[in-house]
Amino acid sequence: MNKITPQPGPQTQFLTSTADIAIYGGSAGGGKSFGLLLVPLPYIQHQRFGAVIFRRDYGQIFSEGALWDEASRLYTSRASKSGVVEMRRNTAEARFKNKKGQTVSKISFRHIARDDELTLWQGSQICVLCFDELTHFSQKQFFYMLSRNRSTCKVKPFVRATCNPDADSWIAGFISWWIDQDTGYAIDDRSGKIRWFIRRDETLHWADTKQELIDKFRLTSKEEVAEPKSATFIKSTVYDNKILMERNPEYLANLKALPLIDRERLLFGNWKIKAAGGLFFKRSQIGEMLLVIPSDIVKWVRAWDLAATSEEEGGDPAYTAGVLMGKRENGKYVIADVINVRQSAGEVRTTIKHTGSFDNAKYQNVKIRLPKDPGQAGKDQAQSYIMHLAGFNVCAIAESGSKESRAEPVAAQWQAGNIDIVIGDWNEMYFDQMESFPMSKFKDMVDATSAAFNELETGIDYEESSVGSARIVY
Repeated sequence: MNKITPQPGPQTQFLTSTADIAIYGGSAGGGKSFGLLLVPLPYIQHQRFGAVIFRRDYGQIFSEGALWDEASRLYTSRASKSGVVEMRRNTAEARFKNKKGQTVSKISFRHIARDDELTLWQGSQICVLCFDELTHFSQKQFFYMLSRNRSTCKVKPFVRATCNPDADSWIAGFISWWIDQDTGYAIDDRSGKIRWFIRRDETLHWADTKQELIDKFRLTSKEEVAEPKSATFIKSTVYDNKILMERNPEYLANLKALPLIDRERLLFGNWKIKAAGGLFFKRSQIGEMLLVIPSDIVKWVRAWDLAATSEEEGGDPAYTAGVLMGKRENGKYVIADVINVRQSAGEVRTTIKHTGSFDNAKYQNVKIRLPKDPGQAGKDQAQSYIMHLAGFNVCAIAESGSKESRAEPVAAQWQAGNIDIVIGDWNEMYFDQMESFPMSKFKDMVDATSAAFNELETGIDYEESSVGSARIVY
């Protein structure tokens, strides 16, 4: 039999905890998902044993190298003395069988994307309930599924979960006793310690012992005494995962290269940090303020973030922003010019075309990148712009993800001092918006900066469909 054991430290602590609910997390690369896959294995010889491992989205189960791939490798390598395992991809189940070919137990992989899907689990009995990335699930989803955590297979039901820090998640409140509320980091001395809670009227009441809750709420019947649940939080870091550090040492370098917010969360396990003004872009972090444009620019892009409402039309319209960014031979970046105006749709088109002509005359072959809104209207607008800009090197790209996630790649270079700024009368308004991101109302210049950087780095990798000499990415 192949012996499969957890790594010493937090992973072992997670698998041997006696808590009803154990949450394992704190940073990326700590071996959390692998540890979760190990959780049900000691019980697969129990008749009618069942475990369910949840992800928020179905695709997260089957993506390359994710849960299903890891489970297939792990479970099939475990040559059981009593039988074999059958991995059924069509039903997302691992079925453990005896020597007669009869199913003894199973581990299922499922997803819960919305609260209204919970009714599908009415009447279910799940002995071991597992959540991979618990912060992706709502509080309602967790506590409803907790009510399904029951079994008659002679294994005491329990819950295991993994997660990365998320200051806005309900989990941050649930595990607050284990986290230093001033720094956001896990308290080492409390990692793995068990506390007890009871949930009444959707409010959690905590105590150091079960008896305290029994006394406080005057629990007397057998059913009432069973209400309090034990819980613990176990801290993990990439440094705990010795196997990963040996086989993929560059992973640590990748974490260190993340922008500040993600680096604090995913490397250091900070549960308090979140997007706030100045955390993405500080003017003190730029490389240099340049009097003249460097002569070693190898590629130019002017990216636009569009707004078609003029200031005269009332309200508080957004701006149209155009950021000119270049990449140098030494790998650094230069922001040479920023335009930020409130204009009508027609005026915006004229501004973009005139700016394109000026850029080409001064800098030579400057690519123009435009955003493409979703749906047919966005497609029509993109094609209209392409025709309007005939003769220019232009592309229209559909943006995906949040503004914050799109800003992270350029923020990493900004924070590393790899972006220089050419001195101009636009500098102050530009720095003001960049430093206030993402808390400020207007983010036009940030969006244009993100788009310019992404086009410089990944523009040639997009799947293209030609429209004249241009491309539109859907």
